[in-house]
Amino acid sequence: MDRRAFIGHTVAGSLVGVSGKFPFHAFMHDPEITRITILHTNDVHSRVDAFPMDGSRNQGLGGAAKRAHLIKQIRKEEKNILLLDSGDIFQGTPYYNFFGGEIEIKLMTEMGYDASTMGNHDFDGGIEGFEKQMAHADFPFIVSNYDFSDTILDGKISKRKIIEKDGIKIGLLGIGIELKGLVPPNLSAGTVYLDPIAEAQKQASILRNEMRCDYVICLSHLGYKYRTNERVSDITLAESTKDIDLILGGHTHTFLRRPTRVQNLIGNEVLINQCGWGGMLLGKVDIMFEKNKKSKCISCKNRLIK
Repeated sequence: MDRRAFIGHTVAGSLVGVSGKFPFHAFMHDPEITRITILHTNDVHSRVDAFPMDGSRNQGLGGAAKRAHLIKQIRKEEKNILLLDSGDIFQGTPYYNFFGGEIEIKLMTEMGYDASTMGNHDFDGGIEGFEKQMAHADFPFIVSNYDFSDTILDGKISKRKIIEKDGIKIGLLGIGIELKGLVPPNLSAGTVYLDPIAEAQKQASILRNEMRCDYVICLSHLGYKYRTNERVSDITLAESTKDIDLILGGHTHTFLRRPTRVQNLIGNEVLINQCGWGGMLLGKVDIMFEKNKKSKCISCKNRLIK
């Protein structure tokens, strides 16, 4: 049985409002289709409570309780769930100022996150502060282009990770933004920033070609895109590499109504998704894998549910 043929060029991507209902999916009971549902967040910034009811445009949105409820609901409806985060878990509310990230990490563990990468604000308590909070995480942090060899994080941050769901091997890598100019040197002391494109390609190639992953996901905190090419963005990363199928982004707080489709270095399609900030939306991507057959595509629409 060949399960490596995936219907990845027409996956369904969406942003699910944390107060909305989750849609019914086609092919739910098709025995020839294996569906992997990827849920993801980015730039939650310590938004544990919903935004206050103060008349602002974000009032009542977000909050860990609503997100946890929605994730629990989806888990009841779907068999194969991956829950991922693209960094900047910390900083933004008094919860971080008082507890240093403990609440945020404990909540992510309770929700069942499978992996996260690091954002620049995750260094706000210094490397020591981050290392302290890792004790509360029942999931790995993945950063492929930070060298922590000369820090207390040496050996504690993964370069890559494989998660298997229903016989499908999913490879994960993580790419962080350049810390210079964003993080004071004393907070990231000893961390060496490596070229994001080169390191992403290195890890993606290992996952795809050596470890034989069926699908490769990059958790990125580079930012969606910039006006100039001086900074590497998710768009640049997708165009400059191969072997990556999906980039789940962060940093620029970009609200995408649907995934962006970009051709990679060899002309294959890469999807890029990002879901704003503050935990107001839950990103969702459905990937269809077909058993026994190859090259058959199933199309689904993207939806934004409020």
